[in-house]
Amino acid sequence: MPSNEQRREAAKRKLDRRLARQAERARKRKRLTIAGSVFGVVVIAAAAAGVYYLTRGDDQDAAAAGPDTSQSETPKAGPPPEPKAEPATVSCSYRDNGQAAKPVQKPTEADVSTTGAHTVAIQSSQGPIGIQLDAGASPCTVNSFVNLVNQDYYTGTPCHRLSTQGLKMLQCGDPTGKGDGGPGYGFDNEYPTDQYDPQQLQANPEPVQYKRGVVAMANTGQPGSNGSQFFLLYGDSELAPNYTIFGTVDEAGLQTLDKIAAAGDDGSMNPKPGGGKPNLPVTFDSVKMA
Repeated sequence: MPSNEQRREAAKRKLDRRLARQAERARKRKRLTIAGSVFGVVVIAAAAAGVYYLTRGDDQDAAAAGPDTSQSETPKAGPPPEPKAEPATVSCSYRDNGQAAKPVQKPTEADVSTTGAHTVAIQSSQGPIGIQLDAGASPCTVNSFVNLVNQDYYTGTPCHRLSTQGLKMLQCGDPTGKGDGGPGYGFDNEYPTDQYDPQQLQANPEPVQYKRGVVAMANTGQPGSNGSQFFLLYGDSELAPNYTIFGTVDEAGLQTLDKIAAAGDDGSMNPKPGGGKPNLPVTFDSVKMA
């Protein structure tokens, strides 16, 4: 019969083995968590890179659109913070930036209103798209967009890129249809970029959710590179908050976008920046203030 000392030693060995198994399971869980986190960062960064090069045709080989983030196991990013209240009027800065793809005058820079309803009615070759502009959140962007609409800048313009993986969007606004055209001037980001510390955005920006129906400006990733190109989201997408949100698409417009997205793209921009020309060609037959 084992002695008390032997029983204590046996119990101790059993406890040591159990603690070792628990520690090993904890290490495995930690490794899986770290691997999942790294994968999530790669997915988000790749998706953001796809929009980083939304406007520059000559930069298309520099970054790839990421895989469909809705299929990953990474947590969904939250929405950006609510926009801060703006004064009744603001001053904007529009700087000359290359040759215009289509002759156009720069918008008014002073006493730009942050109030009032602005609705844009787009008749496209694939159906209507209505946009409600948000001057309260992004007054300088809305001011520029209305200026371009009123000069018929967008009429006859094709939408040159559709993305269905990661970024669920249709990109438009370049009269040349090549992806590198603009109005000959540029301006800075507004909401939600202006809600964050600039150093934080430059170092390691946390992604936010750009929701279905959002209309946002495309840019090259360089300061002041907003121009005329914009993208319409037909599905939630996670991006760094570096793309100015300035409006929302109406229900009829979302149905039009869904139809275009369902037909897919030709893959001509894969792997970098991702997507390609819509298989259903999209041209803005008319773009007017409603």
